[in-house]
Amino acid sequence: MRIAEELGVDFETVNYIKNPPDADEIRGIIAKLEDPATDLVRRDSKFKKLELTDDDVATDDQIVDILVKHKQLLQRPVVVTKQVAIIGRPKGRVTELLS
Repeated sequence: MRIAEELGVDFETVNYIKNPPDADEIRGIIAKLEDPATDLVRRDSKFKKLELTDDDVATDDQIVDILVKHKQLLQRPVVVTKQVAIIGRPKGRVTELLS
């Protein structure tokens, strides 16, 4: 991530398509997440194609199940530190977290 490089912060990039998080990893992110957990799920054309609604991703268990089955619905970027996780949109949030 360019922001982390500019701030001189060590980071690891995880390609969520090649190495999708498993259920335990998603639960770990949710536990640290400052945002509502449901924000981890992208509401895009795939979400609509699957005929999903907000009611389908209202609980942590539902979110985990959907993201394990449909990794493309994971909102990105997700920035995770030892203490906290955020959805990196807008990108100013990443700068604020890593500064």
